[in-house]
Amino acid sequence: MSIILVPYHLDEHLPDLDIPLPSGDDVTTVTATLPEADTWTRLGRLYEPVAEAVADVVRNDKVPVVVSGDCTASLGTVTGLQRAAVDPSVVWFDAHGDVQTVETTASGYLGGMPLRILVGYRPELISERLGLRVVPEDRVMLVDARDLDPPEADYLATSGIRRCGVEEVSADALPPGPLLLHMDLDVIDPGELAGLRYPAAGGPTASSVLRAARRVLDTGRVVAMDIGCTWHPGREDLGDTRSRVLSALISGG
Repeated sequence: MSIILVPYHLDEHLPDLDIPLPSGDDVTTVTATLPEADTWTRLGRLYEPVAEAVADVVRNDKVPVVVSGDCTASLGTVTGLQRAAVDPSVVWFDAHGDVQTVETTASGYLGGMPLRILVGYRPELISERLGLRVVPEDRVMLVDARDLDPPEADYLATSGIRRCGVEEVSADALPPGPLLLHMDLDVIDPGELAGLRYPAAGGPTASSVLRAARRVLDTGRVVAMDIGCTWHPGREDLGDTRSRVLSALISGG
């Protein structure tokens, strides 16, 4: 695997994000000079080099691992896979649904929208500028998503996105084709992983999440991985769970 580090939370550069990457790995760090513009334009500028970095890794027959401070970097990851002629399905581990819209969000937080954008929501916001093509809903599996706002629950009740719990993840349940494995680390219970931006109680253990990820990786169909390190920067009370989980994921589970 080849690590692509994107030290941002949305369009905010966070050089002190404290991502404990395994030593000895080859890491490419992506940064960008962002324009004075709206957030979607700034994110488009940032995810352009992310997409190119992902495409370059794939063309060299390696598996890119994009590590960032949020889940929206997945837009660049999927764009890069598509540029390298890979049409991925998506397995999305997250405590949240990430299927909000501009019209339904109560908080206005753009980091709650990337999965909805991947399946075709309002391409003029960012998809068109990246050249990101729609991932069909029936090629997406949403894992856990225990903390949903009512509009998200309503959407998922009628969408083609499949849902399951962490313990239910199996090779037979996965969508077809090459896979993007997306892992927002807030899927882990906050009692085990402190300092999260949006903690959601009642989650699975880190060990159970890693076992589920291993079942996905063992299919041999994972062509890229996204890891959202969705914690506050500069925290010293996060313990060793971060290092253990990142090391296990990057080494292949």
